[in-house]
Amino acid sequence: MNPLEISSAEFRRLAERITELSAQYLEDLDSKPISPPITGEESVHRFDQPLPEQGFGKHALDDIEAVINTARVQNGRFFGYVLGSGEPVAAAADLLASVLNQNVTAWRSGPAAVMIEKSVVGWLAHAIGCGDFRGYLTGGGSSANLMGLTMAREAIAPANERGVTGRAVVYASEEIHMSIPKSVALLGIGRDNFRIIPTDAPLRMDLKALEAQIKRDKAEGKTPLAIVASAGTVKTGAIDPLAQIAVIAREFGAWFHIDGAYGALAAMAEPEKFTGMNLADSISLDPHKWLYQPLDCGCLLYRSAEAAQKAFSHSGDYARALTADPIEGFAFFEESLELSRRFRALKLWISLRYHGLAAFRESIRKDMAQARRLAEAIQREPELKLIAAGELSAVCFRHRGAGDKSEDGLNHFNVQLLAQILRRGRVYLSNASIGGKFCLRACIVNHRTTDADVDAVVAEVLATAIEIDS
Repeated sequence: MNPLEISSAEFRRLAERITELSAQYLEDLDSKPISPPITGEESVHRFDQPLPEQGFGKHALDDIEAVINTARVQNGRFFGYVLGSGEPVAAAADLLASVLNQNVTAWRSGPAAVMIEKSVVGWLAHAIGCGDFRGYLTGGGSSANLMGLTMAREAIAPANERGVTGRAVVYASEEIHMSIPKSVALLGIGRDNFRIIPTDAPLRMDLKALEAQIKRDKAEGKTPLAIVASAGTVKTGAIDPLAQIAVIAREFGAWFHIDGAYGALAAMAEPEKFTGMNLADSISLDPHKWLYQPLDCGCLLYRSAEAAQKAFSHSGDYARALTADPIEGFAFFEESLELSRRFRALKLWISLRYHGLAAFRESIRKDMAQARRLAEAIQREPELKLIAAGELSAVCFRHRGAGDKSEDGLNHFNVQLLAQILRRGRVYLSNASIGGKFCLRACIVNHRTTDADVDAVVAEVLATAIEIDS
């Protein structure tokens, strides 16, 4: 018997123990402090252990409780970043995906896995009003954005064979996610050819500034490669004017990519906010954000399979399809950067089938309503100032501070305030800088959040401010 083999009875015992610990964690979630009760030095001491030459056997699970007890807790008062809440049905399905260990490269390597992924991607496309798109699941929005811009490059200024010329330009607003300039650099386009377009008062891309910049670049012999719009900026949830940007992109022959990692799935609940999204050439989504899926589960949608194949098709002979059948000969790697890919679709497929689309739509609407509830509570509180509340579920605000503080003084006070809030561990907020103002930021993409959790934010901020002043 191979030393790595275990019996089915032993696997059952391990799985039952992990299930028991997981269920207890979910049961205790609401009572736990959100921030891990551990310092950096303590974490090194606790977990940076030598690799054992001889295995611990069943005692290898003895440290699992320490992992659970020092994890960052994602209960209903977690409002940090844009991070979904790890829906448990999907989490359970992830265990089966790992046991099946399907390599979702092509139909022949995982027939059920490939068909389920294609089905799930089709569901997502239809749900957001882009039914004629196809695509695949990714590790997240950053990789989806990279692949979307790779398609743009090969469609407008092909570089796979002869390299990048340095004459192509990418446009995005000053509120764009950091993955876009990173992608521009990785693709060899160069950040010198990345144009940051200013925003209007609601922090959406300024269309006049965009057109003027494109015209200047064309006058200098540059090629407009891609315009990247946001369907929900990461700081405030602002949605760029998608339909108008689509017109500009067509006018100047540029690829139109939408970074919808945060917000695009909210089109399931409020489609009127996303008019023009179906005019894009490619769209990134993150089901591990607003479909609450466990990490990782991103998605890239695109209109043209030919454009994807032009960008990514480069197969070795060992990967050559042995059939011309359109189903059995299908290969994700002919339209994607990745070759080895895990069975990400199983958790999403089971989760959507278990709950139904209506339940997710209702939960998204709940999140957005709770963001409005928080913004209204902040506006009623004289010690707080609402800085930005976008169209989705992000709310940025700050404490006005005691006394007559300068702008720098207010920023410093709110930095201290956020740090102490996180130490207290009762609610979890992140931060954003808007117009030079350091803000506290709550983003609600959490199926566990109740109105009482939302109401706890203002109370916790005010209590913490008193604690700092004293």
